[in-house]
Amino acid sequence: MVNLFKPNTWFSPPHPLIIQNREAFAGFDQSRPLTEYTFVVCDTELTGFDRKRDEIISIGAVLIRDLQIDLGATFHQYIRPRSLRHTEATLIHRITPEQLAGAPPLEEVLPDFIEFSGNGLMVGHFVELDMGFLNIAARKLMGGTLANPAIDTIRMARRYRQILLGPFREEDDHSVSYVLEDLAREYNLPMFKPHDALEDAIQTAYLFLFLLKKFRKGGLLTLKDIYQAGRVGSLRY
Repeated sequence: MVNLFKPNTWFSPPHPLIIQNREAFAGFDQSRPLTEYTFVVCDTELTGFDRKRDEIISIGAVLIRDLQIDLGATFHQYIRPRSLRHTEATLIHRITPEQLAGAPPLEEVLPDFIEFSGNGLMVGHFVELDMGFLNIAARKLMGGTLANPAIDTIRMARRYRQILLGPFREEDDHSVSYVLEDLAREYNLPMFKPHDALEDAIQTAYLFLFLLKKFRKGGLLTLKDIYQAGRVGSLRY
């Protein structure tokens, strides 16, 4: 693949991939059946949650086509941050500075991820966090943010629980966990290694399809139905 990447300056035009991404969603149609969309289920591992200071150190993603996980279409890449240092997050994801020393920087990885994502709809567990960091990087390095609509499986799970409880009951937030691993266990889904970007993406894909199946049984057959009924996420992040 020809690397079209050039570091962005303040007044430089958007990267060709950003322009292509915007064009792909210029006339986005929410009314098609869910089976007609491609979903990009993604996850990032970070040095921390501070968007001004912390960085992406791993991106993992898997495609869903025709509402089936395509394990032959995955993306997984470690990323060398600007500062190779241990952080509190290292204790969670176990990705050490030594592992990242030989990895490519984000400016080399991000264009590949955008190409992989294509015209797919982003799906994530607390997707606002992942898309927030990805868009900060895209704006800085490539002159613009991603236009891919996004769906949050946490919001889907909350809506599903509301449906199960009924309109006149409220859940006790202190007794309910929306941690990805806990939801997978609760719904008897296949279990994958937590805090690994690719495996978390695959775990999220299983949760997403489980919840979609439940919603479709209730007659929600288009993307617009899902957004309206569950308020599962803003169309743009």
